[in-house]
Amino acid sequence: MMVDDIGLTHGRRKTRPRLSDEQQDEMKEAFDLFDTERSGSIDYHELKVAIRALGFKISKRNAIKLAREYDTNDTGRINFTDFLDIMTKKITSRDPKEEISKAFQLFDEENKGKITLRNLRSIARELGENLSEDELQAMIEEFDKDLDGEINQNEFVYIMSQSSLY
Repeated sequence: MMVDDIGLTHGRRKTRPRLSDEQQDEMKEAFDLFDTERSGSIDYHELKVAIRALGFKISKRNAIKLAREYDTNDTGRINFTDFLDIMTKKITSRDPKEEISKAFQLFDEENKGKITLRNLRSIARELGENLSEDELQAMIEEFDKDLDGEINQNEFVYIMSQSSLY
């Protein structure tokens, strides 16, 4: 079996998407955070909270359904391997364009179709980033292709397409 440079496994088995090592580490951190009993397994409620914390919507009903599907020992709990499989399917099946659009909407607080210096300053503060006015302005200027002093959705898509996140 061979793993190619985009994380797909090839060989006799069916090709299956794979998360990067960094993403797998993030999944392990999330799993450990919600494995409050340190048992190496989580129940449906912890599964639901973990999935939501990782940015995905899931109902109680679907969390219960997933937990039952993966709970082969009938314990009411799933282990990290199962959690990683669930999250791999969720992450690799999401639409990158839709995710980028959602991210843009988070920055575009006034729904004007632009990310302003004020928006960027507000987000930086919320995230606890202590960036100077010059640093924030430099971020805008670096990607402001139409030179209007703001980042529009096309410019944002370009920024995100240069990132390894999407």
